[in-house]
Amino acid sequence: MSTEQHIPRRILVTGVGATPGFGLTRSLIRLGHTVISADANRLAPGFLLPSVVPQVIPLASDPAYAATMAGLCRELGVEAVVAGIEPDLEPLTQMVPQLDADGVRLWLPDAWSVRACTDKALFHQVLTEHGIATPRTWQPQDIDRVPDGSELVVKPRRGHGAQHVHFVRRREHARMLCELVPEPIVQERIYGWEFTADCLVDRTGHASAILRRRDLVKAGLAAVSTTFDDPNVRDLVEQTLRAVAARGVCCVQGFVSVDGTITITEINLRIAGGFPLAEAAGADLVGQMVNGLFGLPVDHNRLTYRTGVFLTNYIETLAVGDVAEMERAAAVEGEAP
Repeated sequence: MSTEQHIPRRILVTGVGATPGFGLTRSLIRLGHTVISADANRLAPGFLLPSVVPQVIPLASDPAYAATMAGLCRELGVEAVVAGIEPDLEPLTQMVPQLDADGVRLWLPDAWSVRACTDKALFHQVLTEHGIATPRTWQPQDIDRVPDGSELVVKPRRGHGAQHVHFVRRREHARMLCELVPEPIVQERIYGWEFTADCLVDRTGHASAILRRRDLVKAGLAAVSTTFDDPNVRDLVEQTLRAVAARGVCCVQGFVSVDGTITITEINLRIAGGFPLAEAAGADLVGQMVNGLFGLPVDHNRLTYRTGVFLTNYIETLAVGDVAEMERAAAVEGEAP
């Protein structure tokens, strides 16, 4: 394989205030790359990692987002952009022609695939059409069709990060929550043990998946997880990736019930928050992602892993300080020649 994979790159990572973007930034730094860490929150934890180039950017919904991102890429010599949070996916997809003209790499599927993975109602429709088990889903106006006695989940149709997710046992409660949750959908609640597949899909559609059991989940993130292998889970994950035409780094989540039924609940077109376990188990996930990002072959032999490896996460205090002093220091640094 070409030794070009070892060239240090200048990569902009968005959403460094969230666990996936923070972890990806740290992994890229360890591999020798320069990371421009971007987030809408000026106190994002990813700004505090050593050697990063911190940049405050608008929210993805802000009309100034595209112009700001394009300007940063030109000004800072960015070679590639990787989204660390879901809201950045759609505007970045729209920016592909502009960034490509500026020599900036992106590795995302097409616009339809992004919609299919970020719109939970459309995701349900696509998987159902492909015969892939996924939770039954209803729009708010269809709540009366929910079978009696169903345990339900009310969540935003385009939500992320386990925000505004509620579990209820009665249709009446789901109906009330639909008045409060932004752009809601209602799904049946699935029981069993939960898993995540850390995936990398190359440009030919060939996928590698590292399977890990989510042994303890807090606020949507795996606090304790363990790698495993199961050909049935792997097969369904790969079917899901093909159904939505996923490309690049992504993660698939689902449940295995007591009777062995496997249900796919979602796919995220970004690296997962718990991906460090995949790397600890031997998979060169970020390194091979960088290869694919820059048009080099993905070595799927480097994406094998050991089963029975565990990881535990905890919340860490990175820094405390005075905001005014930080802003004065940043202003002085910005004025420096």
